[in-house]
Amino acid sequence: MAISLGVVMDPIGAIHYKKDSTLAMLLEAQQRGYDLYYLEQRDLFWQDRQARGYLRPLNVFADPQHWYELGEASPRPLGELDAILMRKDPPFDNDYIYSTYFLEQAEQAGSLIVNKPQSLRDANEKLFITHFPQCIPETLVSCQAAIIKDFLAQYQDLIFKPLDSMGGASIFRVTANDPNTNVIIETLTAHGRRHIMVQRFIPEITQGDKRILLVNGEPVPYALARIPGKGETRANLAAGGHGVGVPLSERDRWICTQVAPTLREKGLYFVGLDVIGDYLTEINVTSPTCIRELDAQFGLNISGQLMDCIEQQLKPR
Repeated sequence: MAISLGVVMDPIGAIHYKKDSTLAMLLEAQQRGYDLYYLEQRDLFWQDRQARGYLRPLNVFADPQHWYELGEASPRPLGELDAILMRKDPPFDNDYIYSTYFLEQAEQAGSLIVNKPQSLRDANEKLFITHFPQCIPETLVSCQAAIIKDFLAQYQDLIFKPLDSMGGASIFRVTANDPNTNVIIETLTAHGRRHIMVQRFIPEITQGDKRILLVNGEPVPYALARIPGKGETRANLAAGGHGVGVPLSERDRWICTQVAPTLREKGLYFVGLDVIGDYLTEINVTSPTCIRELDAQFGLNISGQLMDCIEQQLKPR
């Protein structure tokens, strides 16, 4: 019997065909004979004592002009699916949290959810790094201007970032005596009502912000080093950075060994670490990307590794 795989994602018609990691996963799953079903967050609901969804049969194609076809939606219990990929991009807002509650009930009914819903809620992509202090640069999380200014006085050159953004949004580099320091702190903290993360600036950003992908704690042997554009601090591809594939360094592999046991324990099967120089700066658990770029540069099949992992997890079920 074919494995039934659901995917919760942003509108599939609006994805970037060449770069979309979710599409890479779906193409691999379909090649293996899986039955695919598509959902958006709005398709999830609860009725008749169970989490349900309007499931649409999905076919995908390796065609940049025509990469998907959807069948008619039908309401079904989510627990009938063997596995569900939660691939909705941030923002990690209340609707996202509500979706994890529905998926958690599907998990209790027997579905494998990738990644585990409770862990999606627990592992904030910025704050999660604080579980691994041996791996990170000097870091402060606070909403108080005085504490942040003291940290700035100590380290002189810092990165300020919100705890709930993605793609380089609202990230500032602030140096000592910057005349905009007060307004940046006021804006990011909402005048002391919202915590932010502050990290020592790492000069090695010029060599790239490396995205390291892990499948059930095992690192892909190459990372995508995202290089900032000229005059830019942010290396995010969404902020104009460009990606260069690089082999993992010994330090990269050491960081992976520090993080991997916790990822496995939490059911975080597909994760992206961000590493600048020798330091872990973020742990991406919601919808990590860069599969297509690494596959193309190094002849990999990262989606195949993920499907192998899913099949292994389904065996005891």
